Amino acid sequence: MPTTPHISRRELLRGAALVPVAGALAACATPAARPGASGSAAPVATSAANPFGVDGKKPLEVWIFDGGFGQDYAKNIHEPLFKSKYSGVEIKHNATKEITKVLQPRFAGGNPPEVIDNSGANFMDFGALSQDGQLQDLTPLLDAPSWDDPNVKVRDTIDPSVVEIGTYDGKFSVLGYVNYIHGIWYSQKVFRDNGWQVPKTWDDFLKLCETIKKSGKMAPFTYAGKFPQYLYEPLLTMAAKIGGNEVLVNIDNLEDGAWTAEPVKTAAAAWAEVGAKYLMEGTTGLDHVQTQTAQNKYKVAMLPSGSWLENEQKTTTPPDFAYGMFPIPDVTGSDKLPYGTLHTQPGENFIVSAKSPNPQAGMEYLRAMLSKKAAGEFSQLVRTLTVVKGATEGRDISPGVTSASQAVTAAGANAVYYRWNNWYGPLKDEAIAATGQLMSGNLTADQYLERIQKKADEIKNDSSIKKYKR
Repeated sequence: MPTTPHISRRELLRGAALVPVAGALAACATPAARPGASGSAAPVATSAANPFGVDGKKPLEVWIFDGGFGQDYAKNIHEPLFKSKYSGVEIKHNATKEITKVLQPRFAGGNPPEVIDNSGANFMDFGALSQDGQLQDLTPLLDAPSWDDPNVKVRDTIDPSVVEIGTYDGKFSVLGYVNYIHGIWYSQKVFRDNGWQVPKTWDDFLKLCETIKKSGKMAPFTYAGKFPQYLYEPLLTMAAKIGGNEVLVNIDNLEDGAWTAEPVKTAAAAWAEVGAKYLMEGTTGLDHVQTQTAQNKYKVAMLPSGSWLENEQKTTTPPDFAYGMFPIPDVTGSDKLPYGTLHTQPGENFIVSAKSPNPQAGMEYLRAMLSKKAAGEFSQLVRTLTVVKGATEGRDISPGVTSASQAVTAAGANAVYYRWNNWYGPLKDEAIAATGQLMSGNLTADQYLERIQKKADEIKNDSSIKKYKR
């Protein structure tokens, strides 16, 4: 994952200053900046088969985040499916691990590509893109006939949360394609061989960590030390479990004292204890792949991640490793949300640029992605679930996906999520840095939360930053 910091809204709007710096990055893929480029060009005639009026001869530029899911799904599934209907469209396929570094100058220069998988550790700030009018309104996509059945609208084939979470400033403009399922991941083989049980209470979790530590076989716990967002995810999920979903709603809404509320303090203190006692040696200097590979080599028992993990580690995972996932255990004995509560929400976010030359083809590309064929083959290839209903029916899925899918079923309506990290890039950056300090023992739980609260307050009081509400 890249470590380039987010570009703030002010920097986004200061496009002229960014273009010269980025010239070398953009030159090989694009012509000179086209400030007048716009998605307002009149499309060709629309029809049920071509609901957006795609010009069959205009090129389409696609950028994929080359991370946990790789890029083969785009090259071998999505793009060929689109070409099966629009054979005359040249698809300019690109992939990068550094979305912001490579594409932010394109947006600033007025020549963005059509389709972007805006994902990874340093995705472009959705809130800033929305505020600057860069995101295509995807509502017509929802109301278009589905790729599979002209009598069924696209919106009726996907999880309803996709629309809620992908709406910015009243417009649906971000398509979360993957159903991200977060939890604590482990090897079912290791637990079975050692007689270790999945913990259902926090006390049992700490006892398990102690047992593993004393066994000398491996370290109890790790996380992606270089990317501490992997750790603030279970911390916030725990806080919501203790205090209810309103804990996360208040954080999203920049409410006064939301970060320093008691449930968040309890969660921060709990994870700080894990950091002090049970981390694999060297964790803070390792990235996500290094810690995950250490788990595959049986050097550590547990780590927090999402449902992309199994695919990301497919080249280093032993054949009998058998990934499993469990939810955050009960913490206080009087948690407001029950055991099994999960953080799950649409992710791997795709956008279409409103100022690209061919947004019609961009929306049609997303419509093809949301077909059962595309989504089902994606799930098989990258071992994770999409937001398309029933896409894995009749298909073989892996142990980790099976475990995560069962956890989602068990959770039912007890699912939580947050959006502040997509809405406010500077707050995300501050939380990442502070979480690393918490887990390394350089901040107490109180100091940690006061630091993040201060940044949240700064954003709340900055009139130049667009505010969002849940």
